[in-house]
Amino acid sequence: MNRHEGFREFVLARQQALMRTAYLLIGDAHLAEDLLQSVLAKVARHWPKLSREGNPEAYTRKALVNQYISWTRRARPEVASASPPETGVSYDEAVLDRVMLRRALAELTRKQRAVIVLRFWADLTEAQTADALGCSIGNVKSQTHHALARLRALAPGLVEARLEEVAR
Repeated sequence: MNRHEGFREFVLARQQALMRTAYLLIGDAHLAEDLLQSVLAKVARHWPKLSREGNPEAYTRKALVNQYISWTRRARPEVASASPPETGVSYDEAVLDRVMLRRALAELTRKQRAVIVLRFWADLTEAQTADALGCSIGNVKSQTHHALARLRALAPGLVEARLEEVAR
């Protein structure tokens, strides 16, 4: 029996969701690909045990968050701007909203951003988010509260509209 049996199927089935999480955490498509690739390499090393005993998706999400936090500790900070760059192309309102929300997310602390991504985009429960971050449920609630307050200050009205859209 191949020690990586099932790993390929796991990656094919969950790659888009994991890539979306990586992108929302790091904010750059190329870096998100690098982040996911490095995490999947680690998951592959532990695959036999994960596939037997654990929840590989939860482990992979936790590894994504940990790797993201590790990378951003030593990486240069993202530079946010109050307005999108002028390109001569007209944007519809939904595109501008997404750009502004991504920029507002970039202003959060690493843990706040991770909590928002896991809770509202990955649709994890508070307990699952706490497990993924290795913290208490109370910490998740506190980080969520502070992150939403910060997002509301950075992008008034936009946050509520997006959170309602995600909740549907």
